[in-house]
Amino acid sequence: MSKFSGLGGRLYRGETSINFVGNRRRWYGLSGFFVLLSIGALAIQGLTLGIEFKGGSSFTVNTPNPSVAQAREAVEEVGIASDPTIQLVGNDKVRVQTQALEPAQNNAIQDALAAKFAVSLNDIDTQIIGPSWGKEITRKALYGLFGFLLVVMIYLAMALEPKMAVSAIVAVIHDVFITVGIYALVGFDVTPATIIGFLTILGYSLYDTVVVFDRVRDNTKSISATSTKTYSQAVNLAVNQTIVRSANTSIVAILPVAAILFVGAGLLGAGTLKDLSLSLFIGLLVGTYSSLFIAPPFLAQLREREPAMQALAKRVQARNASTSSIAGVATAPVIAENGRGPRNQPKRKGRK
Repeated sequence: MSKFSGLGGRLYRGETSINFVGNRRRWYGLSGFFVLLSIGALAIQGLTLGIEFKGGSSFTVNTPNPSVAQAREAVEEVGIASDPTIQLVGNDKVRVQTQALEPAQNNAIQDALAAKFAVSLNDIDTQIIGPSWGKEITRKALYGLFGFLLVVMIYLAMALEPKMAVSAIVAVIHDVFITVGIYALVGFDVTPATIIGFLTILGYSLYDTVVVFDRVRDNTKSISATSTKTYSQAVNLAVNQTIVRSANTSIVAILPVAAILFVGAGLLGAGTLKDLSLSLFIGLLVGTYSSLFIAPPFLAQLREREPAMQALAKRVQARNASTSSIAGVATAPVIAENGRGPRNQPKRKGRK
């Protein structure tokens, strides 16, 4: 821990530096790979929408001996055309989800499941959602997402500066896109809990990015007057100064989410938690990455195109070249006018 804190101090003072901004093409390439992976997952497999969004019927059977095969046999006996989604929930439940059905078909499936598992109808929890209600939920979720992005962009433009707001939104879209793509690749159902997870990671990603940008603003307040660093160098210093804080915050946030995902949903079978925990786990990792490796380099790239920042870069380059030449002259040996070496001091004449 002491070594880590010592590294953090050297990063903060600029004694040690990681070139985040200078290696931006490398980070962009890594993000591009995951973006293409997300596009492929969404195009080939797509998102698996829960019944809350597409409508349908859900039957949860409480039984000491749950079985996916028996549940499928019960549904097939009723003669439902579509392929139902059947999964175990914990150690004493099995859930069957189908398309939207007629009331008579719902009753037939309940009777078949009760007979197959030898339970009463009271042991079967039934949830029926119409497709129109699912479309309404989808529409409100999209409105909430776009409204969130718009309000955040306006706030960041007022609190920081417009180009910081643009860079932060680019990082947020990057986070959501990759998270949704990986979610599609894994094949988990998209539920209202998933949307809550997406909105949560948006807030976390913006929080981490704003911390970095606040430090960037402090480092670049009078950058044109000092002419000691370019804008990219000042941004890179700000990222190095905040990387330890971002790492500590991310680790503390990811550990409980990982416990929910791998222990709660994986080992204990708490299926209702996996939708929320997976989106949070992926989003926290991607959000931490984008706040350090995507948003600051993108901001530096936008600002370096400004004429004032280009003129600053030229002055810094000229200043560095002048400093190097002066240092070279100062360390060169002093040569006498006759080229033989340093001048000899005149000898004192003795008394005759």
